[in-house]
Amino acid sequence: MVYRSAMKIGELSKTTGVSIDTIRYYEQRTLLPEAVRTQSGYRQYSGNDITRLKFIVQAKELGFTLKEISQLLGIQSSDCRDVKLIAESKALEMEGRIAKLSRMKEVLLELADKCGQSGNDDPCPILKSLEELT
Repeated sequence: MVYRSAMKIGELSKTTGVSIDTIRYYEQRTLLPEAVRTQSGYRQYSGNDITRLKFIVQAKELGFTLKEISQLLGIQSSDCRDVKLIAESKALEMEGRIAKLSRMKEVLLELADKCGQSGNDDPCPILKSLEELT
């Protein structure tokens, strides 16, 4: 895809689907380089900025944190082994979260099943269970 050589922040936002505030935030976090400014103070972005912003969006969709994305951007053109280690680490982290979510789902389904078995005068098993945890 061919992009205009320079565009303002609003155009970058429309092109990438990333809000203006988020673009500014990424600049503050140095995920995006500081934009070149016109004499009147408007930020100007290039095709490289679009590519980098789309990279950030894709990495976020894969579950990477901004800190991890910063690492990836720092090693993007270097040895693939570094990127592989980061990706494998992220996959293991996700595996742990998936296991935890699966356990939570099982507990909720068990509690919901108990709700169907209790009478209207009995206390709700879900609420009772939550009260016991506090």
